[in-house]
Amino acid sequence: MKEKNILVIGAGLAGIEASLLCARAGRKVFLIEKEPYFGGSVIKSEEVFPQMECATCMLAPKQSEVLENKNIELLTLSEVKEIKGEPGNFQVKILKKARYVSLVNCIGCAACFEPCPVSLDNEFEEGLSKRKAIYLACSGALPNVPAIDMKRCLRAKGEDCQACKEACMFDAIIYDDKDEELSVTVGSIIIATGFRLSDPGKFPDLGYKKFKNIFSAFEFERLRASNGPTSGEILTRDGNPPKSIAFIHCVGREEKGYCSQICCLYLTKFAHYALDKIPGVKVYQFYKELSIPGKGSQKFFQEVMKKGINLIRTEKLSISENGAGLRLTYEDNKTVDVDMVVLAPPVEPHPGAKEIAQLLKLEQEQFGFFKTTELNPIESNRPGIFIAGCAQGPNFMQDVILQAQAAAGAALHLTGS
Repeated sequence: MKEKNILVIGAGLAGIEASLLCARAGRKVFLIEKEPYFGGSVIKSEEVFPQMECATCMLAPKQSEVLENKNIELLTLSEVKEIKGEPGNFQVKILKKARYVSLVNCIGCAACFEPCPVSLDNEFEEGLSKRKAIYLACSGALPNVPAIDMKRCLRAKGEDCQACKEACMFDAIIYDDKDEELSVTVGSIIIATGFRLSDPGKFPDLGYKKFKNIFSAFEFERLRASNGPTSGEILTRDGNPPKSIAFIHCVGREEKGYCSQICCLYLTKFAHYALDKIPGVKVYQFYKELSIPGKGSQKFFQEVMKKGINLIRTEKLSISENGAGLRLTYEDNKTVDVDMVVLAPPVEPHPGAKEIAQLLKLEQEQFGFFKTTELNPIESNRPGIFIAGCAQGPNFMQDVILQAQAAAGAALHLTGS
């Protein structure tokens, strides 16, 4: 008899969408997420193109439904450690790591943050702000319950620090919390592990980390975010609004061997951010080729271009310092001086994709994304396991949702809809 439960690995947009569809059909869904929060890359964004909708307004209702839906068991700080069996009857072992904070007792008051003596770079904010050993990724992250980074906590160094516990009025801190191993049986599995952006430092001619006012795409996104490190103000690392910004397309395209597809439009969104927030700012976009598919995207691109963007096509580009600013040198030694540069690095598979592929015996294509069949972009090489969203390659948000819906439909059909 086929097991009707469904496992979804990755709780970003694709994983959330697939989980909700399966849960609404009456299925029990185990939604697995490695981070202490869920929502994936979308929750780093302030707005989404081409309609420039509020990203939080779009995603937060879906997140709330996940948390409230009795058919969905959300397991944050968790990962799959073993899988056996066959379609309709997969036996899965899941490692659920200790949070050290009670999901039941904590009310999200944040009183525990300030007393913590540890200060660390906040990875969620791309290192643009600091966090404590007990932390939330950002304001508004869900679940609204912090986790303790016990590897960085003073207690891990043998010190009897109880600062966060003493500050908590609700007895939510659990220093002796333990990792758990869960065993579940499911009929089908959906992989929705998403993507990451490549480290721009891999492309030394562009000066990332060498020159202070060169930013990665996600760094710039977080500058614009109202819950980000500057409360939505676009500032250089000196704390000043830039008078000119250069957005660089196609970073690392030759090295990677593929177009990441989404970069042209998110850099257009960034140009919109800059023109909207900084009066009189000069905006340059340097590109090799443009990828603007679809009528809605074309309209958005043209509307932003009309606001006065300098669009420069070039095959060669290098960046150097010029006094307090940055100088971009391109074809025939032409130059442009700006205060800020923003790089669009390649979209890559999530770092955990290789481990999951080995664990589940899934094939990866030449660029490291999960391989799908030629006629069906959600089918993996292993029956009963489906791929959704950017786990199978760079995708626009609309396509991510469609693939999640298709993967959910396939999972439901397999286990007997």
